[in-house]
Amino acid sequence: MASQPATILIVDAQVLFRAGLRTMLAVDARLTVVGEAGDAVAALNAALHEAPDIVLIAVDLPPPGGFELAAQIRRAVSTAAIIMLTDRESDDEMFQAIKVGAAAYVRKTVEPDDLLSAIGQVSGGEYPINEAVFSSRSIARQVLGEFRALSVFGARSPSIFAPLSPREVEILEIIMSGSTNKQIAYELGISEQTVKNHVTSILRKLSVNDRTQAVVYAIRQGWIELPPAS
Repeated sequence: MASQPATILIVDAQVLFRAGLRTMLAVDARLTVVGEAGDAVAALNAALHEAPDIVLIAVDLPPPGGFELAAQIRRAVSTAAIIMLTDRESDDEMFQAIKVGAAAYVRKTVEPDDLLSAIGQVSGGEYPINEAVFSSRSIARQVLGEFRALSVFGARSPSIFAPLSPREVEILEIIMSGSTNKQIAYELGISEQTVKNHVTSILRKLSVNDRTQAVVYAIRQGWIELPPAS
């Protein structure tokens, strides 16, 4: 039986941009746009009502802004994956996207096929933003420093003894390079479902929400190391 299309919510202040995006997404039978909104209040209401699989959010949304809205939706609809859309890429914006748990960070001027590819990855449970984060030593260090400073993981941070199995640590090291579940499975000679099971176990054991936070946590604890500077 065919899988159900991934449901999409579009959030952008510009009506014409939303209309264009809706038209573009309509060509892909794997996707269904279930709503759109031009401000944070309407977007949060739509997210609560529709419980979309993916929410496309413009960074430059009117106050409280796209990043704050992303954080609100992540708290209210934990199953929704966030893709941030930006007019211009910057390390600072990417850092904010990571902090709110976005799965991807994409330019609005991206080619349609590339956006559809990113949506497909996110729909499959992947985090394209990891590739950008861990390919840049400066951003990876900024993320690590922020997690340390804010004590994101709270007082329940485990002891120096890693609760992860050797295989789980190995998978985290590969995730740090931006590899997908399929690529990890190929590299380790195991099934993709086994990789997904390991990732689920890692997130549960570390009490984090996504792969990026898991990698940052592991770096912080000294279980894995940042890649050398290029």
